[in-house]
Amino acid sequence: MKNSEGMHSLRSLYKIGKGPSSSHTMGPEKAANIFKQCHLDAEEFEVTLFGSLAKTGKGHMTDAVIKNTLAPTPCKIIFDTAKQDLPHPNTMVFSALKSGKVYDTMEVYSVGGGSIEIKGRKAEEEPIVYRQSTFNDIATFCTQRKIRLWQYVEMTEGPDIWDYLLKVWKTMCSAIDEGLSAEGELQGGLHVQRKARFLYTQHHMDESANTREERLVCAYAFAVSEQNASSGTVVTAPTCGASGVLPAVLRYQQERRGYTDREIIHALATAGIIGNLIKTNASISGAECGCQAEIGSACSMASAALAELFGMDIGQIEYAAEVAMEHHLGLTCDPIKGLVQIPCIERNAVAACRAINAVTLANFLTNTRKISFDLVVQTMYETGKDLSKIYKETSEGGLAKLYL
Repeated sequence: MKNSEGMHSLRSLYKIGKGPSSSHTMGPEKAANIFKQCHLDAEEFEVTLFGSLAKTGKGHMTDAVIKNTLAPTPCKIIFDTAKQDLPHPNTMVFSALKSGKVYDTMEVYSVGGGSIEIKGRKAEEEPIVYRQSTFNDIATFCTQRKIRLWQYVEMTEGPDIWDYLLKVWKTMCSAIDEGLSAEGELQGGLHVQRKARFLYTQHHMDESANTREERLVCAYAFAVSEQNASSGTVVTAPTCGASGVLPAVLRYQQERRGYTDREIIHALATAGIIGNLIKTNASISGAECGCQAEIGSACSMASAALAELFGMDIGQIEYAAEVAMEHHLGLTCDPIKGLVQIPCIERNAVAACRAINAVTLANFLTNTRKISFDLVVQTMYETGKDLSKIYKETSEGGLAKLYL
């Protein structure tokens, strides 16, 4: 597990931006903006993409977002798929040129969730907000003070965090609404038809309560994921590629049980602690640890959020989050043609349903658990490091290799 002095604000985890990928579009866009502002006198730019960015950059529209951000200055994009031993699978080098000669460069790593690290600088220079960086330490802190996880967030970040999380929630709901109203084919050449609206409207008179729940949860997850795939505005939860899981679970529960927005954002805060712990101690990057780091993390966050809504105790919240991650261990990231469509969209729906199942198990079996959340996070990270690179967002293995 990574060594950490603490964790950043939940504002760094929940980012609002355009899809389809937090690491392939939001991160590079941020890096391009930084480099552009430092080189307003450049006559042209050159950006070299390495690793996963090079191999699936076209499908993720990495080149397009960089060119658009650096415009009107001309920019040449180089896809270097051969270089090995990279400091991070999502490495890129920006170069500024005058009279055809390079006069400055910046090496950047897109580490997931829209976050970047720049070589030679402290990681985004964000302040440490949370001094505790393991679930065990946080649980001890909360138990001693007899507070819930959302109260821990408020105590640490201040009451202003609720305004931000309400904005996050409204954005999530807008993505669902827009996705449910949209129809047609997603761009990219796979001829994938939008399915969210179809799922939402295909109800039957004799539909059971369980079937209706699964249909609606899946419809909401599809809605957000399809918006993401079409470069719509979503919230990283914890990434763009996994952005449909958490809002699908929370939206359904709010509609079914009448939870207030205040209760929902308390659940978002609890989910944020789970996502922050994974981001700090392991990874939320598919290019670094496979889809377990994205969909697995999103499922853990949704499970914790739902457990919070149900008023479950901190041990049950931990168990729900642990179960959700444990059964995603080893999940590969193999997007066909590098597009965040197949299998990504369906995975959001499946993970949303699995999050609900994890909470049900936690409700009954918490006292029997053997695995801590901290341990499963460490396991996910080590598993991700051991995964072959062809299963980490390079589209060289799995479905991406075999699909014709």
